[in-house]
Amino acid sequence: MSKFIFVSFPDEAKAYEGTRALEALHAEGSLTLYGTAVVAKGQDGKLSAKRESDRGPLGIAVGSVVGGLVGLLGGPIGAAIGLGVGALLGSLNDLTNLGVSREFIENVSKDLTPGSVAVLAEVSEEWVTPLNARMSALGGIVHRTGRAAVEDELSQKEMTSVKAELSQLKAEYTHAKAESKAALKARIDAVEAMEHTTSERLHTRMTYLKQETEAKLKALQAQASKASGDLKAKIENRIAELHVDGERRSHQLKEAWGLTKKALAS
Repeated sequence: MSKFIFVSFPDEAKAYEGTRALEALHAEGSLTLYGTAVVAKGQDGKLSAKRESDRGPLGIAVGSVVGGLVGLLGGPIGAAIGLGVGALLGSLNDLTNLGVSREFIENVSKDLTPGSVAVLAEVSEEWVTPLNARMSALGGIVHRTGRAAVEDELSQKEMTSVKAELSQLKAEYTHAKAESKAALKARIDAVEAMEHTTSERLHTRMTYLKQETEAKLKALQAQASKASGDLKAKIENRIAELHVDGERRSHQLKEAWGLTKKALAS
């Protein structure tokens, strides 16, 4: 399973050295690098992306984490208050759905002091020492969080819940008195609209998951083709883990999507 890493540096020059060190670690096979971004916190407390993640399938996850962090931690206190509780909770939920732990967010918030610059990346690694040693030599402080497919599991639970509610509403509607039917019909229409929206979102996620998995496999296979011995075996192990994780996530999404199709068909 891949991880998100966050490395804070004392200045921008060191942060860009950090990105080059990550690329070197990828080239030598010590880890597999999927996407990177550089963020900075100004003296006014505003968080911004100095270098955005790649826009292809490999960079979407890192870009989403950067977006969530900017939404949650990105402005001065006054600006954050102006966003309102709903917007802040939305950013937190977005990060949680990506598998970002609260401990990771707290560490990022603590290390992102005004004037600091950081590198955010998604990687696969067997050992933490190669990355830790390179970043420490540059004055970087490393934090990690495993990337869990929380949103896939939530989608499955959400659709089970929606399907159950719709079934209950339709049963109630058939036995309801005339004066209650209008309100029940309005709720049925709202839940069915929610199903349509969720079905489209699930289909989009399934397409993205396929594209992301294929892009990661290409990156890993390119590494494996240049490696030998124990290093090649480690990369092949990453490939096997990616296949297992991709199949598990795909099954969850297809199951949830199947629930929407059945409900809409009925």
